[in-house]
Amino acid sequence: MSIHPTAIIDPQAKIDPTTSIGPYTIVQGAVEIGARCHLAAGVILYGPLTIGAGTQVHAHAVLGDIPQDRAFKGEDSSVVVGEDCIIREGVTIHRGSSPGSVTRIGDRCMMMSNAHIGHNCHLEDEVTMISGSLLGGYVHVGRRAVISGNAAVHQFVRIGEASMISGLGKIVQDIPPFFMTDQEGALVGVNRVGLVRGGFTSKEREEIKAAYKVIYRSGFDRAETLRALEQLVTTDAGGRLLAFLTAESKRGLAAAAYSQFSRPTSPFEKPTPSEKTG
Repeated sequence: MSIHPTAIIDPQAKIDPTTSIGPYTIVQGAVEIGARCHLAAGVILYGPLTIGAGTQVHAHAVLGDIPQDRAFKGEDSSVVVGEDCIIREGVTIHRGSSPGSVTRIGDRCMMMSNAHIGHNCHLEDEVTMISGSLLGGYVHVGRRAVISGNAAVHQFVRIGEASMISGLGKIVQDIPPFFMTDQEGALVGVNRVGLVRGGFTSKEREEIKAAYKVIYRSGFDRAETLRALEQLVTTDAGGRLLAFLTAESKRGLAAAAYSQFSRPTSPFEKPTPSEKTG
């Protein structure tokens, strides 16, 4: 194990012997660090915190600090970071706010400089957060989604799988899987490049494109939209999109951007009573 002599390591910490720790790093409390990790200079880790094998934490990142939540009263909670993640300079990841809760980061995620992940967020595998992007509490981000630079996501929002959030984006409602937004958080089309890079088949890509038109170009209401999608989708990707649309939501679904084809509205725009934020 390579630990710089200026680093401060809590006796409670469990650190794999293949991990290296840079100067002036502080590891406080019940922190578990897996094999082949690297902590650069000035990193601060607060337990309970688990970091999976192969993860790199760059200078001045802070992981596991208490949530920025006025309701937090010191409850036991934690952060879990997956394997082979890249956490760049100045990233902050706060632990859960409610008792026993977890802020969870999947495998192979990349969080670029000064990204922030609030309490109780859940990032699935291979999420990318570009520099300065912000997630409020309880945000769920699907696999391979990209949150572009300086975008801000409201608490309780769901960001779907393989979606692309615009730089400087203002995201206050759910973004379905596979779609792209503009800076106002409105949908502008299918994330075609992301789907190709993600290995989606041509049949899946065509089905997702057709589903976008049903949701945002047909003029159907919610019930009509869901019925049309149930008849349309045959692929696994289409099934996951439909499941996202029918799942419980606290924020409602984002609308489409204005164009010559459509006014900025969505059949899911107004949440049902069970979807409203308390």
